[in-house]
Amino acid sequence: MAAVVAATALKGRGARNARVLRGILSGATASKASQNRTRALQSHSSPECKEEPEPLPPELEYIPRKRGKNPMKAVGLAWYSLYTRTWLGYLFYRQQLRRARNRYPKGHSRTQPRLFNGVKVLPIPVLSDNYSYLIIDTQARLAVAVDPSDPQAVQASIEKEGVSLVAILCTHKHWDHSGGNRDLSRRHQDCRVYGNPQDGIPHLTHPLCHQDVVSIGRLQIQALATPGHTQGHLVYLLDGEPYKGPSCLFSGDLLFLSGCGRTFEGTAETMLSSLDTVLGLGDDTLLWPGHEYAEENLGFAGVVEPENLARERKMQWVQRQRMERRSTCPSTLGEERSYNPFLRTHCLGLQEALGPGPGPTGDQDYSRAQLLEKLRRLKDLHKSK
Repeated sequence: MAAVVAATALKGRGARNARVLRGILSGATASKASQNRTRALQSHSSPECKEEPEPLPPELEYIPRKRGKNPMKAVGLAWYSLYTRTWLGYLFYRQQLRRARNRYPKGHSRTQPRLFNGVKVLPIPVLSDNYSYLIIDTQARLAVAVDPSDPQAVQASIEKEGVSLVAILCTHKHWDHSGGNRDLSRRHQDCRVYGNPQDGIPHLTHPLCHQDVVSIGRLQIQALATPGHTQGHLVYLLDGEPYKGPSCLFSGDLLFLSGCGRTFEGTAETMLSSLDTVLGLGDDTLLWPGHEYAEENLGFAGVVEPENLARERKMQWVQRQRMERRSTCPSTLGEERSYNPFLRTHCLGLQEALGPGPGPTGDQDYSRAQLLEKLRRLKDLHKSK
């Protein structure tokens, strides 16, 4: 019945999307995932070795192969393990860095800083679609860098702003977020590198736990544990009270404009809990994500909620921005609640179209986790036109 409702909702949006959705709901993608897993593992095996490869850790979820600019888009279990656990991942990151610098010498997007009462948030476009950030106490001339994956671009912004870098906040271990830690911490000898020790963040000097607060000048920044994308993923919440402005959420790969990150090292239940942590924040909180995925994500949101007018209005704005290569961040959490399907697993419309209904025990959180898992699977197969 859910497949019929979903296919009806997608009428006029293309037979392809409806077929993909029905396939996911019926479990048709399971055999394809199994085949892809086998191909991914075989592709990294030595041609002389015909033995079955050693199984990878069960906590890593298989993600079907898919081409893309981001190193984490074209990923299966074998590649993910190589990327995160061996020096090959660092070499791949360096290659991506060189290519992005050549292709986007001034950055992939045109960004606009936000200046509040003595605090400045400066987005820095890096790699092919990542964002790093500088959070600046303009009175003390102190700066905090969030996920400085391109140390050259971040250093250029530091020099342009005339500030001293005293801290790096790293959301998680992936090289496209942590790759600049070494160079910047060596260049700025008083700079501390913060993050979750569970994540194996390179050059970490100051480990953080859930709800720990980093105080720098008038900046009060709280770390919130949000596992799922990685085991030790953190988001950082800049308290708006000291400067009488909105709070700012630096979400890494947990939450994007109209999207969320893949669950590489957790379960749907884990990711749902992390997203609910964000849902508990105020509507006026500014969302500063780790990637420029807005247009693609809103296109997917239109597949699963085609009648969502808030999404349609946001998409029109985003398309105008991207035509001029302008950044789409920040949005607000209030906006995200209205069109981001990964924050709307409690909504009746999505539950009717995609949801499995209450579990055998009537556990609504279990039902929402199932819905989140199906949404994520469908998003992995979605291709923007």
